[in-house]
Amino acid sequence: MKIGVRKPSVKKMVKARTTGAVKRKVKSTVNPLYSKKGMGLVNNPNKAVYNQVYKRTSFSIVDIFKKIFK
Repeated sequence: MKIGVRKPSVKKMVKARTTGAVKRKVKSTVNPLYSKKGMGLVNNPNKAVYNQVYKRTSFSIVDIFKKIFK
């Protein structure tokens, strides 16, 4: 489990904002339960809990800049 600052990856950020958006759009049209609140906990509880803890215990340099220039 990572605690503290995460290393930013520009390559992963760009990929998440481009290809991921199309895939999410397709999945949400096929599966009506996709991306609904709480479905991660139903589908894979261990991964959902891990992700919640990870999000609360780590932060990115990008997050720091967002707070400063807000």
